[in-house]
Amino acid sequence: MPKKVNFQDLKSADYKKTWEYQEQLFDRILEEKLAEPDSRKEKDQLAGYLLFCEHPHVYTLGKSGAENNLLIDEGFLKKINAGYYRIDRGGDITYHGPGQIVGYPIFNLESFGLGIRQYIYNIEEAIILTLREFGIGSSRMDSASGVWLDTSDPVKSRKICAIGVRASRYVTMHGFAFNVNTDLKYFSYINPCGFSDKGVTSMEKELGGRQDINKVGEILKTNLSSVFQMELVNSI
Repeated sequence: MPKKVNFQDLKSADYKKTWEYQEQLFDRILEEKLAEPDSRKEKDQLAGYLLFCEHPHVYTLGKSGAENNLLIDEGFLKKINAGYYRIDRGGDITYHGPGQIVGYPIFNLESFGLGIRQYIYNIEEAIILTLREFGIGSSRMDSASGVWLDTSDPVKSRKICAIGVRASRYVTMHGFAFNVNTDLKYFSYINPCGFSDKGVTSMEKELGGRQDINKVGEILKTNLSSVFQMELVNSI
């Protein structure tokens, strides 16, 4: 039987407010996991939550990331109207902005029978399947998480989806950033994910024109549902 996951599209959403909302949902799942079995309510037995959104321009640095991978100072951040946060996920620095599908799965991995490695693999698989429907071939890279193009060519390899997660007691938060119509110049102000020798791309760049981000999102939801064997519901 498919696991039930609450889906919410937050549209354009402030990064800090969305981070705080994730933490509320994360804590809700943890409390449910730690509750006595007799006190659990059947109606609350969701396997998790999935949030989609677009953020205004913002850079986030993971807990193990290096500050010097942000190549600009505070004054320039203001000039380009971008925020900056050091956060509690894994990974290094990345960019979020308009034209990007940012996905935050707050999942109880025990409900799915998954470990963290397979969880990340599944996210990558859903992105790969989505890109395939648009004629874009993509794959994983052995040395890095996320979804990449031309991984066999070190000169041409480029990332189209970044992944950075936090997990505690098998509950996840943070997630992925999928470049659809993203303004790629914002990546020139960082070493994306800590790499100074790898490129970044988007569906718009690869296909030579702007894409219908809502259509891409619907296809991605279908692929995530299939890969994770879950049913997306609206129950909050």
